[in-house]
Amino acid sequence: MRNLVGDTWRDALSGRRQENRNPARLGEIVSRSADSDAADVRDAVAAAAAALPAWHDLGPVRRGEIVMRAASLVRERREEFAVAITREQGKLLREARGEVDRTVALMEYTAGEGRRLGGATLPADDPRTLALTRRHPIGVVGLVTPWNFPLAIPAWKAAPALVAGCTAVLKPSPLTPYTAALLVECLLAAGATGGVLNLVHGGRAAGEALVAEPAVSGVSFTGSVEVGRAIHTAGAPRFLRTQLEMGGKNAALVLADADLDLAADAIVAGAFGQAGQRCSATSRVVVDRAVRDGLVARLTARADALTAGDGLDPDAGLGPVVSEERLRACVDGVRRAVADGASVVRGGERLGGALADGCFMAPTVLVDVEADSFVAQEEIFGPVLSVIDCDGFEDGLRVVNSVRYGMAAAVFTGDQSLALRALDRIDAGMLHVNRPGVGAYPHMPHVGAKESQYGPAECSPQVWDFYTEWRTACVSY
Repeated sequence: MRNLVGDTWRDALSGRRQENRNPARLGEIVSRSADSDAADVRDAVAAAAAALPAWHDLGPVRRGEIVMRAASLVRERREEFAVAITREQGKLLREARGEVDRTVALMEYTAGEGRRLGGATLPADDPRTLALTRRHPIGVVGLVTPWNFPLAIPAWKAAPALVAGCTAVLKPSPLTPYTAALLVECLLAAGATGGVLNLVHGGRAAGEALVAEPAVSGVSFTGSVEVGRAIHTAGAPRFLRTQLEMGGKNAALVLADADLDLAADAIVAGAFGQAGQRCSATSRVVVDRAVRDGLVARLTARADALTAGDGLDPDAGLGPVVSEERLRACVDGVRRAVADGASVVRGGERLGGALADGCFMAPTVLVDVEADSFVAQEEIFGPVLSVIDCDGFEDGLRVVNSVRYGMAAAVFTGDQSLALRALDRIDAGMLHVNRPGVGAYPHMPHVGAKESQYGPAECSPQVWDFYTEWRTACVSY
């Protein structure tokens, strides 16, 4: 995996490379990618800056057509993308196919917005005067993306950046360079050429250099709160525009009148789908004591039914976590939870035997978790589910809102009034009732609250508030 600078694929100037291994079979090297530094980033930003005037002049309709053609190419290569995602990131092949399908939908929606990317005409105070507003691209943007959605998140940043008229430098996670390169190939083949979209592989050094480049007007980042805060702080002296989608410690609130089978199905999907590696994954269950035992019995039975395995195995129900580092974080999180008084009723350890060569964490259910304990407050980012007891609706809301994050939440109840009251009072950006508490539709804002989000939402009309700025004009005639 080489960098793309302008229209040239090239190695890192230092000659350094890094290996990426299949998390299901650590002996298998999936790719080798450039390990870039500030010099590579500088060249990529210069290429993007040089391409900016002509790309702006093309106009949003033609830019949208290019993104639409790229979406068609992604659709045509669906299976290639899905297999790449599974081998590189570890998620089940059916989950990877779902990510490809969602990516196509996101790109098509964004491309169509090119015909709506306008302003407004306004009344003028003076006669024979036309007053209007319009959107203007902010310039060169840096796109820093994570490994958990190695196709969808780069696409939902690159597509609106390009339609808006920005040029971009994409720096994907060093754990998932291959999928990002395939996406860039499609955008390049569709017409985003000549430095409009550049690709720089690498880790922290490349990311910090991208944030520091004076010609970069904005950085869109998805990842941890700590890195997001560092990006915003580093860019603040020069008023760098930032769009930060960060962590989550998402809860499912299960009230006493809930359909427990429906709730258990949804919670297991939210907690163990993609091995729990989603910013919107369900990692806490806040349940009324009156139905706690019945819900836990259902959750453990469903966890027992999950068969861990290589994502390419059609019989697998749970893939690996992405790396040894993430696996250690899961195991350490469970140990700390037990030390804090929680009990492990299922899982809690690395899976061995035939899966010993991969990063497989057993689907884990913890009970007797205190609401203020580490495992209830901080991201584990793996298939680890904490069950926290509550005494009714008000106490449940208190527990749900007791964390610094606010990405997503779900409530399970048969009482419509309680459901609507919960939607009004839960401090989270994406809310669900009687369904898995993950994600949203392509045309809806992907957005968090509190420390989960800073800046405009993604995947919606609100995204233009990041990639564009308002201009006004008054024309006398």
